Parts: sequence; structure tokens; C-alpha cells
Amino acid sequence: MNHIYFFTGFPGFISNQLIRELLKRDEAVNKIYLLVLPDQMVKAEAEIKEIENELDGTKVDFEVVIGDITKENLDMSTKVNQNLQQKITHVFHLAAIYDLAVPEKIAQVVNVEGTKHVNEWVKGISNLKRYTYFSTAYVAGNREGNLYEHELVLPQSFKNHYERTKYDAEVLVEELKSEVPITIIRPGIVKGHSKTGQTIKFDGPYFILNFLDRLSFLPMYPYISSERETVVNLVPVDYIIQATAYLALYKDGVGKTYHLTDPKPCKATEIYELFVGELYKKKPKGHVPMALSQAFLSIRPVRAYLGVEKEALEYFTWQGRFDCTEAQKDLAGSGIVCPDFREGVPAMVEFYLKYKNEERYQIKIR
Repeated sequence: MNHIYFFTGFPGFISNQLIRELLKRDEAVNKIYLLVLPDQMVKAEAEIKEIENELDGTKVDFEVVIGDITKENLDMSTKVNQNLQQKITHVFHLAAIYDLAVPEKIAQVVNVEGTKHVNEWVKGISNLKRYTYFSTAYVAGNREGNLYEHELVLPQSFKNHYERTKYDAEVLVEELKSEVPITIIRPGIVKGHSKTGQTIKFDGPYFILNFLDRLSFLPMYPYISSERETVVNLVPVDYIIQATAYLALYKDGVGKTYHLTDPKPCKATEIYELFVGELYKKKPKGHVPMALSQAFLSIRPVRAYLGVEKEALEYFTWQGRFDCTEAQKDLAGSGIVCPDFREGVPAMVEFYLKYKNEERYQIKIR
């Protein structure tokens, strides 16, 4: 049977890279429908051409469908809806707001209401083989200790609106597992490619590089001290893409939730040391109390100058550890393993230094 894919989140970086990987793995796919916002049409068409140029003769038909997950029926006509729901075999829902500083209302509309609309639409597909939903490991919120893949527990609090709305959205998808063949993907903090360093924006761990770069005039680079020694789960995008493509097609992946996280994450202090060492061939010296850092980052001009979102600091004091036993078990034998973060630091820093002054890679600091 031919496989016919439907993607949300295109032409975003994760979705377009995932399509490339799936085309390498799934010989049965012959058509891919892409739900695209009207203002993303030009970018989407350019990305499709790039993918087609890389196919080496493989025949796959791409079709853009204008729509919007924040609207009922994904803002598609009844005729288009019925046509697609009779054809689609695999749905990949990646559209979301991934910004840690996203305002609550926007996050609610896109992440929660959007997922609710996609869920309702998916229930009408007659030949669905798999619905792959892209969540985040950080649905755990402020829960700490060992965090397991089978858990979806409401925490006492969340670090930001992004986490809270992704939790609410995953609850909706989890409830659908009894009706639909679902696989839920929970990545850690995604960083650039482990070999090339390529990324699409300098957020997450790149805030530390922004901070160090903007303060390069200092004679030394002090640690941002916390009384709590923590690990930070940073995962290269190539691992996320390869593992997602494999697990989305893995026959025993139905009904499962996977942590695509680093099984051996680095401590926050080690990450800082690695960055300082790669940038300046020095070791950090001295300490700035976390409370002082948080106070400075509460001042918007300071945040803007340093290129750091204040929400990012909490990930360097939070003491959660993601258990990824199920993902590791089901990936065993596939050849897909999470690269060592330490080995990817040189490529990560090199890419950052090359493109740090290009606006397209920087995010707007609120």
C-alpha cells in the first residue's frame, strides 16, 4: 500500500528535515501534503524545490494545502477535507510555538487549540496508519527527579507558557490514543547538527554563547552560580530527525511516548566550561550569583544586549532527569544513537561565530 503523508509545521526546519529523512527510509511514500499558512507560501515552495532537487530521481509528489491549525477543519474547505481524509495514511503534527517567552494567549491558541483542531481532523481519516505528534520532554514542568516516558502528570507549576500549553496539548493527544494509532515524540532542548553545527536560530543553549560573546571584553568569564548542580538535556537536531523518522514508522511504536533526550547529559557547569574553552581557550573564573543574574535579566535593555531570555535561566537550576529507556530500547539495532554533546561543541561554536551577526538567526528578546 502506498503511503500518503500530511504535515503541519511546514516549511519549518524540523518538518523539512524530517521529510528528507522519511524519504530515505520509506519507499512506500509517493505523495506528501503540506499544510501551509498563506504568508508562508513562497518559502514553502522554495523549500519543496530544494527537497525535490535532492531526491536523485525518486518520484514523490508534493502538494501545498493552504490552511491554519488554529481554525476549525484546519481552515480547509469541506471538499478538500473529504478528499484528504480519504487518502492520508500518516499525519505528522509539528506546528507549534516553540518560544520560551511566548505570551500566554498566543501559546494557547496555537499549541492547545491548534492541536485540538488537528486531533478532530485526524479522527475523520479513514485509512490512518499513524499519527505522530511532536511534543516536548518539558511537559514535565517543574517536576524534578526521574521523569519517565509513560508519565503525563500535571506538575504543581510550569516554567513558562510554552511548557504549560504543550502539556495541555499532549493531554489532548494522549486521550486520543484509544481511538487512533498515535506515537508521541518528546525531544529535549534541540541544538544544531552534531557534525555541521547547523541550526535555524540561536536560542536555548545559544543564549550562553550570546552572553559570552557580548561580554568578550571582560578579563575573565565567571560562572553563573547556583546552589543546585543540574544537568541540561541538549540534543542535536540530527538525532531528533533520525529517531523520529524511525519511530514514526516502527510497527511497535503505536501507542507509545518517547523521550528523545540525551541518556548521558552534561552538567550545566560543564556546558559553560566547554563553551568558554572553545570560544576563548580559557577556563571560567569567579562566580556571579544566580539571583543577581536573574535580577539583571529582569531589565529588558540588559536582556536585549546580552541576547538572553530570562526564562532560559530556569533550565540551568531545574533538577529533572529524563528517563529514555523506551526510546533507547526501540532504537536498538537501528544504528541511531544520541551523539555525545561534548564532541559536537566545536562545530556548534564554529557555526555560531560564523553567523552570530546575521539577524535571521537571532530571536527577538521580549
